[in-house]
Amino acid sequence: MSNRTVITASFLLLLCLGAYYTIRRYLVKSSLPLPPGPPGNWLFGTSLPSENQHLKFEEWTREYGPVYSFRRGAGVIIVIGRYEVSDAHPSFAVYQTHERHFQPAIAIMEKEGASLTDRPLSIAAGETLSGGMRTLLAHAGARLKKLRRALHSRLQEKVAVDYEPMQLTNAKNVVLDILKDPQNHQAHGRRYAASVIMSLTYGKTTPTSYSDPEVQKVNLCLSRLGAAIRPGAYLVDNFPLLRYVPRYLSELKTFHREELQFFRSQLDAVRVKMNAGEDVQPCFARYLVENQTKYELSDNELAYLAGAMFGAGSDTTAAAISIVIMSAATHPKIQEELDRVVGLNRCPSFADQASLPFTTAFFLETYRWRPVSVTGFAHRATNDIFWGNYHIPAGATVIGSHWSIFKDPEVFPDPDTFNPLHWITKEGTVREDLRNINFGFGRRICVGHHVANRSVFINTALLLWAFRISEDPNSPIDTMAFTSSPNIHPLPFKARFEARQSPEAIRRIFKEE
Repeated sequence: MSNRTVITASFLLLLCLGAYYTIRRYLVKSSLPLPPGPPGNWLFGTSLPSENQHLKFEEWTREYGPVYSFRRGAGVIIVIGRYEVSDAHPSFAVYQTHERHFQPAIAIMEKEGASLTDRPLSIAAGETLSGGMRTLLAHAGARLKKLRRALHSRLQEKVAVDYEPMQLTNAKNVVLDILKDPQNHQAHGRRYAASVIMSLTYGKTTPTSYSDPEVQKVNLCLSRLGAAIRPGAYLVDNFPLLRYVPRYLSELKTFHREELQFFRSQLDAVRVKMNAGEDVQPCFARYLVENQTKYELSDNELAYLAGAMFGAGSDTTAAAISIVIMSAATHPKIQEELDRVVGLNRCPSFADQASLPFTTAFFLETYRWRPVSVTGFAHRATNDIFWGNYHIPAGATVIGSHWSIFKDPEVFPDPDTFNPLHWITKEGTVREDLRNINFGFGRRICVGHHVANRSVFINTALLLWAFRISEDPNSPIDTMAFTSSPNIHPLPFKARFEARQSPEAIRRIFKEE
């Protein structure tokens, strides 16, 4: 035979052997079982509590392991319940690497991010209530990329820096509001969030209160979304044929028409001003109108994109600020750092953050101790994923449970205790080896996290600088009392705010800066 024939035959043989071993390996992996998990009814699957599902997820994590599965209707649900796996875990040996531990939350949710960009089918909240237009629930594909690219243009880090003066001004207003009316501290945090996001989204001035009618309408939309998106809330998400039952989804269809009309009215108000040649403050709505052709989005899609940004941003930031106050009231604070770096003759600013590692660690610990999104939002696997001795099949719903991952005792010793030192190195700097998963995972991470982190930092710094915050001994705080919603809020609680200098001095400093 000629040399060319030998080379061709050798190449074909290697190709056949490669194909054989690839297919054999896949078949072996495909035969792997699902991760173990709680049993369920043969028809409906495993039942879930209507409230505090994150606590049940943590219970199952302790019983079945860091990655477990269960069934809802015909669907398989995989829950990631720990940040990493000890080398004592039976699956560790299969994936042992040069690292000390194999990390399921990072490895599955991050390294397999390309296979987890999609969302599960959501007939109730996604298709019916949101008309298929809410970015949070949008399926993977070209349209999602367009929506996220538009959001990223106004929320990326280099742009988020431009919002700092507005955030500082509004955070000062929180302190001033508490000086005048400490009993309504939660409302003051909500006003901050609504004011900042309303300005970013629609270029509007600060609402006079959280009871502003437009803010209330947004919150009504959010409460309806929260009720519809909760696992088990609507059987149609597990049994899609129910969508054809007459009037079964009529209420959600009515809600959709109402929120679309509201979102359109907000966007159209900006468009009308622009068409009339009026001066419109730079904002997300103005940017969308100016770039509608670029993103190839309909008027309704633009309206939902802006409305969802305002709704999600105001809701989560308000909750995070309230949790900061709860944390400060129920745990000892070390304000020596603020006194040393900032002093009492001026107030903290964003420029101080690099010199305030403990203050930064304080708000990072609030994320861990009481995460706003307790279970995170579900992903859908578009490819088979193999973890240790187990198989996560394509089509499965995959949940990275924030509450449980942040309770990992190997990563966060004594995890039920609030301790900012979880985020501090031996050298006294903020740890960079920990991935804060409060804003989600991979390609579905919250686009607004740069803005949100700045809001929570500056409010934390100003609140700890201005006040000694403590519990009211006559009304102890229940640190487990939260709303039962996808994004949790503390239920009303009392706190004491002792000004660290005279209110007049604080007002003078704020006025001078």
